[in-house]
Amino acid sequence: MSSKLVVGIDLGATNVRAALGSLDQGIIKSIGERTIQEPSAEKLIEQLISLVERVAGEKLGEIQAIGMGSIGPLDIWKGVILNPSNAPFRDVPVTEALSERFKVPAYLLNDCTVAVLGETVFGAGKNLKNVFYVTLSSGIGGGAVVDGNLLLGKDGNAVEIGHIVIDFDGKLKCGCGARGHWESYCAGKNIPSFARYWITVNKKESEKSPVVELTLKGELTTEYLFNAAKTGDKIALEIVEEIGRLNAIGFANITTLYDPELITVGGAIAVNNESLVLEPIRRHLQEYTVNRVPEVKLTPLGDEVVLYGAVALAINPPEALRSLKETV
Repeated sequence: MSSKLVVGIDLGATNVRAALGSLDQGIIKSIGERTIQEPSAEKLIEQLISLVERVAGEKLGEIQAIGMGSIGPLDIWKGVILNPSNAPFRDVPVTEALSERFKVPAYLLNDCTVAVLGETVFGAGKNLKNVFYVTLSSGIGGGAVVDGNLLLGKDGNAVEIGHIVIDFDGKLKCGCGARGHWESYCAGKNIPSFARYWITVNKKESEKSPVVELTLKGELTTEYLFNAAKTGDKIALEIVEEIGRLNAIGFANITTLYDPELITVGGAIAVNNESLVLEPIRRHLQEYTVNRVPEVKLTPLGDEVVLYGAVALAINPPEALRSLKETV
């Protein structure tokens, strides 16, 4: 199994990557490009097939399986990407298409579920039985291994932690339409809205600060906010600290629900702003959970954590998925 060659795919709304890999070598080679932005299942499948062919190259005939971590929601049992909110394609039968084209098993899981699998095989979670992965990026997502078992859920959409409620008053609205969700406050796409809310509630509108000025104009970006905090901007630091406290509530819910030994963190917000993001979480976490606090650290796999996970999925898929392939 250690030398088994596989292909892993990381499909996001903006970018898609593919890697040739094995257990003993990890990622051998990877390529990537922009995800097609057409409402066509066929076009997406064509793109994925092309990526597999190009990344495998002359080793294509040696490929024994394909694993894929994708934006959701999904039906993992049918191997279908259903209706992602940030991409135009719908009802894409990816595993059937890839299996038919390359004559090997193909497996599909949620990108964050795949990421935690990668963490346990190639990353900081090796030899641990209770590991959780959190991505803090444009959205918030998670994956869980509990007692050595990868949590999947009835459709493969378990552990959608970005949509747990951290504010029962529901002052901010999530992109999904519900209120009070963690993503509403701490996801990259929503942090500017949270900054406006924070400035208003704390009556900071008259402060002479570029952060306040940009926020009130509707021009603040999450990247600008964290960069301002790095330079010591007082308002930026206060907002980032409050985001950290709210993140700690989310991490506390994870700790209370899943009792992990380790929580690893990825995503652009965390990777690019490690101390500003992780230190407030570590500082406030114990305030909100009765469980023993786990170690919280940045993933050592960086922005390739989903790609590593897709390789791990292809090498050793969960028994439920493997059994399903054997019966169809």
